[in-house]
Parts: sequence; C-alpha cells; structure tokens
Amino acid sequence: MPDEKSALKNYLELAIEAAIMAGIAIKKVYNKPSFNQKLKVDNSPLTEADTAANIIINKFLKTSNIPIISEENKNSDYDIRKNWKKCWLVDPLDGTKEFVNKNGEFTVNIALCENGIPILGVIYAPNSKELFYADAKSRNAFKRQLKEEYMIKGELYDVQNKISPNPAPTNTIRVVGSRSHMNSETLDFIKDLKQKYDLVEIVSMGSSLKLCMIAEGKADVYPRFAPTMEWDTAAGHAICKAVGLKVLSKNSQDELMYNKEHLLNNHFILQNS
Repeated sequence: MPDEKSALKNYLELAIEAAIMAGIAIKKVYNKPSFNQKLKVDNSPLTEADTAANIIINKFLKTSNIPIISEENKNSDYDIRKNWKKCWLVDPLDGTKEFVNKNGEFTVNIALCENGIPILGVIYAPNSKELFYADAKSRNAFKRQLKEEYMIKGELYDVQNKISPNPAPTNTIRVVGSRSHMNSETLDFIKDLKQKYDLVEIVSMGSSLKLCMIAEGKADVYPRFAPTMEWDTAAGHAICKAVGLKVLSKNSQDELMYNKEHLLNNHFILQNS
C-alpha cells in the first residue's frame, strides 16, 4: 500500500488527467459554430459540453473507488454521503454562462475532500490551457501553461511552478468579482474598502479563476455574496489552503466545509491577509 503522500500524488495525477481530457472535449464543443444547450430546473444553462465533460471525469475518478459528487450527477442522499470519509467534488464546466458567451473564462473543477475539508484541487481553463493544482496537506500549489500536446512536462511538484499570494495590502487593494453577481451587498463591501485603502481596483473574472487569482497574487480579495455550490469552490479552496489562505463564511467567519447536508455554500470572503 502506498503511504498517504504517494496516494495523494496519485489521486492528484488522476484528477489532472481527468480535467485535461474533459477540457479537450469542452474545447471541441466551444469551437463549433453552434452547440446544443437547455435550461436546468434552476434556469442555469446546460450544454453538450457539460454532459461530455461529466462523463469523462466520472470515468477517470471512478477508478479511485472514492465516491463522486458532481453538479451533473444524480448525487446520493445525505444519509449515505454523511458516512463518506473522502469524496470527489466536481464541476465539469464551471462558468457555463461564460462558455455560452464565448469569453473564455470557464474551467473544469475537481477537488478531493476529506472529512469535509478540501485537500486536493485541480482547476483547468481549456481556453487558455492554464492548469492550477494543489496538495493542501503538503502546502504545495502550482500553475502550469500547457502546450498543444496537453502534457505536463517535468516533475509535478516543480518549485519553479509554485504560486503564492500577495502580501497583505496596505495602500492599494485589488478586488476580483463575478461579471454576473455584482449585487448591492458586494458594492457596499467595496464602498467600505474605499474607506480603508487609498486605491481600490476592481477586476471582473468568471468561474473559479477568481479563487486562482487570489492564490497566485493577481488580486487581494474575493467577496462572494451570491449563491454558489460546493463544486464551484472546493477545488479553488484547496488551492488557496495550499498557499496559506482561508475561505471564510461572511457571517460566522468559519472556514467553508464540504459534503454538507445541503450543498449550497454560505456567502464568503477570500482575502490575502
């Protein structure tokens, strides 16, 4: 039996391969002049790319014999899930609106959670071929730019590819937010920041790339005061944990937990302080 460190590396490699292969399928649909889509019960779009990516990811992850929670699966009831020590959390296509609008800001999200805590995270952006991945237990997070052959060259944990957040801001703070969820509560939060900092810059970004921007030091704070599901944040949360950051519930200040009875997240704040 491999030790825990080796096992986690094997799981991470599996998740990376699943994300990349799903990303290739997504990009094929993205490049088509038109593609099939429909509205789900919650009025969010579902495309043929979501479905194709979900099939691919499930095929890969099932080989681990760890149960899977996916946005596009019929997920198990909590009476069953509450007994899972480990589980995968998957969003096969995060940012479907961005995908439909063809702005490129969509991702594949895969996380491994243990006792409600995200311990591995993989985020792949098929349009830019940017790959983020992390082992939160060993505090390692990386970013790779893939080439046309979609292969990771060299060592998985190459120190040259490590990412880290900015130091805590003093005079200038950069806020990253969603293109489609800039509500009054978020605007009030930004207004409060303007009382504390000389300059508040606002950057819009789609999908889980917002969490990656904080982890790699391209932004300082991500307030999310609109609904998200566990599969939207788990992979990015693992990446942020690996660089020493916490995704905190806005009201309780507790860190977000996963595989809960209800898979809806609390409103949260991610900040590099």
